[in-house]
Amino acid sequence: MKSPRSQVGPLGLTQPSQHPHINGFFPMAWFKRQSGELDTSGEKKVRTEGLWVKCDGCRQIIWKKDLEENLNVCPKCEKHFRIDARTRLAQLLDDNQYETFDGNLVSTDPLKFVDLKPYSKRLRRAQEDTGLKDAVINARGKVDGRTVIMSVMEYGFIGGSMGTVVGEMITRSVERAMDTNTPLIIVSASGGARMMEGVVSLMQLAKISAALARLDKAKVPYISLLTDPTTGGVTASFAMLGDLNIAEPGALIGFAGPRVIEQTIRQKLPPEFQRSEFLLEHGMLDAVLHRKQLKPYIVRALDFMTA
Repeated sequence: MKSPRSQVGPLGLTQPSQHPHINGFFPMAWFKRQSGELDTSGEKKVRTEGLWVKCDGCRQIIWKKDLEENLNVCPKCEKHFRIDARTRLAQLLDDNQYETFDGNLVSTDPLKFVDLKPYSKRLRRAQEDTGLKDAVINARGKVDGRTVIMSVMEYGFIGGSMGTVVGEMITRSVERAMDTNTPLIIVSASGGARMMEGVVSLMQLAKISAALARLDKAKVPYISLLTDPTTGGVTASFAMLGDLNIAEPGALIGFAGPRVIEQTIRQKLPPEFQRSEFLLEHGMLDAVLHRKQLKPYIVRALDFMTA
């Protein structure tokens, strides 16, 4: 009598019995479907997203709130993070109170410039992202009770580049300071002249410089604050023409970039070349100041200049 545990298949091979009650064999599914809807969004939700920041200087992870309370300076290595124009105004002016001017000026795209995409689209995108018409804010406020005129550049607007609008707005700030005999402060953060406006943007260098010459003749104080980065035509004009030129630590300041210079002269540049400390050592700056020291230093400078 054959054992009921097995059966002979068509090729003479022994196969397990198909009777589930024999030898404890029960049919089993290989895959089990999980109930519930599929998440097809492709996005992972992280509760801590945006709460931490990695420092490019020391590579440490910083609690974003701690960074903001420290004026956006790394509490571990003192690296100065870039900040937007509105934050800069809030840090320098009393109680974050100020009046803005000339905010309705908009570029007309004189060359109808197109590279990877039309310049007009770049402008619209920058305006949407920053809430500004162009890369500078003109304001009047008080620094420790002293009224000042300020022009603060916004690097987030096409790299803080200087086109016709930026040139006109800064010139108007210079003229307003001269007309009212009010000290002028310009905060630079720029990649230079805006190539999408061609030679028209380069004309702004001479235009602003001529206005500053008239301001100097009128004996109205002008303080230039250079932040990371300040390069190109901005460095070649108003950024280095202050009665007092000050900068934040580690700021990149120069005309052409270090890589371009090395390729041109075919020599290796010194360490920290074009950083604010290097420029101070070589007499191109009057002071390099921690962000916490900027406002007290400006107050003392204005006391001396207006005495």
